[in-house]
Amino acid sequence: MKKKSFALLIVMGLMAGGIYCHAVPKAIKIWDKHGKGRNSAVITAYPSDADTAATAVIVCPGGSYFWLDKKNEGHDVARWLNSKGLAAFVLEYRVAGKINFPCPLRFLYDGNRFPRMLEDVQRAISLVRSAAEEYGVNPSRVGVMGFSAGGHLAMLSAEFNSDEYLLSEGYSVNVPLRPDFVVPIYPVVTMSDKRYVHKRSRRGLLGDTQMYNEALRDSLSLEKHIPDDCCPVFLVNSIDDKVVDYHNSVILDQALSEKGIPHEYYQFPSGGHGFGIKEIEYEGEIFDWKPLFLKWLSKIR
Repeated sequence: MKKKSFALLIVMGLMAGGIYCHAVPKAIKIWDKHGKGRNSAVITAYPSDADTAATAVIVCPGGSYFWLDKKNEGHDVARWLNSKGLAAFVLEYRVAGKINFPCPLRFLYDGNRFPRMLEDVQRAISLVRSAAEEYGVNPSRVGVMGFSAGGHLAMLSAEFNSDEYLLSEGYSVNVPLRPDFVVPIYPVVTMSDKRYVHKRSRRGLLGDTQMYNEALRDSLSLEKHIPDDCCPVFLVNSIDDKVVDYHNSVILDQALSEKGIPHEYYQFPSGGHGFGIKEIEYEGEIFDWKPLFLKWLSKIR
């Protein structure tokens, strides 16, 4: 089945599910080929009610590349974006699976590991852009927002935006795979810096047989591979993050600055990890990244 036809089927399925009538959104499979865990990769659309072509945001929940926080870092985020006139698409990308966290079963079988997560986000970008008219979105305003490990994936989509991964899976693309902006929220960044690496996410991404591969660790360390044409970046985290060391965002900010990439970095004193779209209160002061993001987004239009 050709990609355009598949994209149209997705839109037809979404309309049949009543999304445009504000019914419960329906998750649609993004791959028309089976195997390699593709059936688990789905996207849920929250189209905008705006009269003009909307900015689209593909939302990647976190979960250490082992599971997905679909509600707090997925659908809740999409509904908030939607309330602000943006089209949102929650991506449930392939992850290792909860059972593989306590049990290193991927020594025995391939399982989900890099580059399958990247293939999923690239496929999502391709589908949204290909069906931009049907979704009511501006194909030149498609970004990726991610939380924790999903933030790592969002930046990966900016750094690895060639079509080689989709081509290797038998899919050709006729739209750009480079996102127009990325929004990493308390992201995992490094896979090689022993001081700050989030080991669980590294194992989830690389798999049990490849997690000691130094070359692969280096290639997936975001701070080391910022492209010259990297899209604008909006970066947020908190200093008291006890899950992903806050220096992950610091070294990403430094790398973006060294490359001269347009970006904004907001570092909150409190908030911990996993705050999603919740407001943060610290010593009587309220911190909220959402209005800052909307202001930034309006500036890069």
